[in-house]
Amino acid sequence: MNLISQPLLVTALMLAVSNLFMTFAWYGHLKNLAASPWYVAALVSWGIALFEYMFQVPANRIGYTLLSLGQLKILQEVITLSVFVPFAVLYMNQPLKMDYLYAALCLMGAVYFIFRSA
Repeated sequence: MNLISQPLLVTALMLAVSNLFMTFAWYGHLKNLAASPWYVAALVSWGIALFEYMFQVPANRIGYTLLSLGQLKILQEVITLSVFVPFAVLYMNQPLKMDYLYAALCLMGAVYFIFRSA
C-alpha cells in the first residue's frame, strides 16, 4: 500500500501531527513557561504554531478532496480529543476523568451524523 495513494490516511496522520504541535502551542506553556511573562509564552506558542500550520494546511487541502467541510472539521475534532487526552494525562499530569469518555461518546455521535449521508 502506497501512503500517497491513501489521501484519507495521509490527511488523518498530518492532522494528528498538526494537533500535537498545536496542543503544545496552546497548553505546553502552562507547564514550561509558567514563570515567564505572557508575551514570551505567546511568542513561543506562535513559533510552535508555525509548524502546526505546515501540517494542517496541506492536510486540509488533501482531505477536502474527499471530505465535505463538515466531515473534515469533525475528523479534526476527533483527532483533537485523541491528542489532547494523552497530553493532559501524561504531560500535564492531569487526572484521567470519565468526562473524556463522555466527550468521546458525543464526538462519536457527531461522526455518525456528519458521515451518515456520505
